[in-house]
Amino acid sequence: MSMTEKEKMLAGEIYSAVDPQLINELTEVKEIIHDYNLLRPSEKQKAREILRGLLGYIADDDFLINQPFYCDYGKQIRIGKRFFANFNFTVLDEAPVTIGDDCFIGPNVSIYTACHSTNPVERNSRREWSKSVRIGDNVWIGGSVTILPGVTIGDNVTIGAGSVVVKDIPSNSIAVGNPCKVIKSI
Repeated sequence: MSMTEKEKMLAGEIYSAVDPQLINELTEVKEIIHDYNLLRPSEKQKAREILRGLLGYIADDDFLINQPFYCDYGKQIRIGKRFFANFNFTVLDEAPVTIGDDCFIGPNVSIYTACHSTNPVERNSRREWSKSVRIGDNVWIGGSVTILPGVTIGDNVTIGAGSVVVKDIPSNSIAVGNPCKVIKSI
């Protein structure tokens, strides 16, 4: 039985990023995000309602994602208890993005799951694949950090501002740099 492009995307297989069903879903989410980002700061309850309808899982009501916030699909994003993300949080969630309890995300942080070929002919075909990102409990991601597809960040980790996380970071560590590397165990 043949899989849809969306099923391929969710399975981490190569799919067409210009599939009409996917483009329609992306457009629908952009409309929701547009409304969310235009809310007044005092409209906290409305903001929570929008995010509850958009994201795949929210562990409790003690969460805050400052505007502006951007994502591709929303439904692949799972956030744990007492989650906080500062301004300009961007999540390209073609694959699952799971964030644990008590996580703090600094401003201008980006999490990417979409992968593209380095071969320009293949890349121009608009075929891509995705790899999930997992962030453990008690993690602080500093400002302007970029987390690349397929990365797992363990529990009790601090990622220094401006880092580019290209591979897994073990629990109980402090990591910084481009590429991000563990500089201290805690």
